[in-house]
Amino acid sequence: MSFKTIMCVVGMKVGDNDLKSAIDLCAENNAHLSVLVISLASPPPIGDYASTISDAWLEERQQDIQQLEKRTAKMKTLVNEAGISASISSEYAEFVWAAGEIGRHARYTDLIFIGPEVLKSEELKSKVLEGALFESGRPILIAPPGTTLTLTPKHVLLAWDSGVESARAAREALDMLIKAEDVHVTLVDPDTSSIMNGPEPGADVGTYLAHHGVNVIVDRLPSGGNQVADVLNQHAVDIAADLIVMGGYGHSRLRERVFGGVTKSMIDAPKFPVLMAR
Repeated sequence: MSFKTIMCVVGMKVGDNDLKSAIDLCAENNAHLSVLVISLASPPPIGDYASTISDAWLEERQQDIQQLEKRTAKMKTLVNEAGISASISSEYAEFVWAAGEIGRHARYTDLIFIGPEVLKSEELKSKVLEGALFESGRPILIAPPGTTLTLTPKHVLLAWDSGVESARAAREALDMLIKAEDVHVTLVDPDTSSIMNGPEPGADVGTYLAHHGVNVIVDRLPSGGNQVADVLNQHAVDIAADLIVMGGYGHSRLRERVFGGVTKSMIDAPKFPVLMAR
C-alpha cells in the first residue's frame, strides 16, 4: 500500500533529528505528517510516604505538563518552517497506558516512523514499539543511525517464514516491492514440511509477488549455527539492500523476551532500515 500519512513520536528528553527525518520523508513522498509529542508521567507515590511526598509529585506533574507544552510549541515551529502538510498533538500519558495512547493515535496513519532518537531512549522505545506493533494495526519503519531512509528502495530483502506476520509485512510493503529493482525473498533454514514452506520454500510467495509484477529472487540460506538476525543482516549487505521487510513477533512476546528472537535482535541492533508489521 502507499503511505499517505506518516506518524512520528517525539519524546521530551530526546533530540529533534527524528522529526527532521520524518519531515524530509514526508516532503519526498508528498505525505501528511502526524506528530505525537508525548511525556511519560511518573507513577503516583505509594506506601507509607505517599502523604508526605504527594505535593512534590503534583508539582512535578505540573512542571511536566508545562514542559510538554513548550516542547509541542517547538515542534509546531519546526513543522511550520518545513511547509509540509502536518498535524501535531500531545499526550501526557501515564506510564502504564502510554502504549495504548500511542497505538490509538497510530491507527489513523499508514506508517509509524521510529528513528535513532527514539531507539536510544529505552523507556520511550519500549512504549513506542509496544503501541505501534501491538495496539495500532499499522506497520513501523525503523531507521537506525547512519542509514539512508527511502520509501522507494531499489533492493529489498523480504524475510520470509510463511507466517502470518511476514505475509502481512509483504502486503503492507507491496507498493515498494513492485517499484524495486529486485526483491530477495530470504528464508533461513526453511521448514519444508507441508504446514510451513512446503518442498520448495519460497515458491508460493515468489509466485504471489510475481503476479503483482515484482522482480523476485528466492534465496534459501543455511544459518550455519549463527543467529537468524545475523544471517539476514549479512545477506542484506551482500545484496546491497536498501530495506529489510519482515514480520514482527511471530512468537508470543513473553517467549521473545525470555529467549530472544529475530524481532528483538533486529530492533535492539538494527543495521538497515526495517519495515516491520504484525
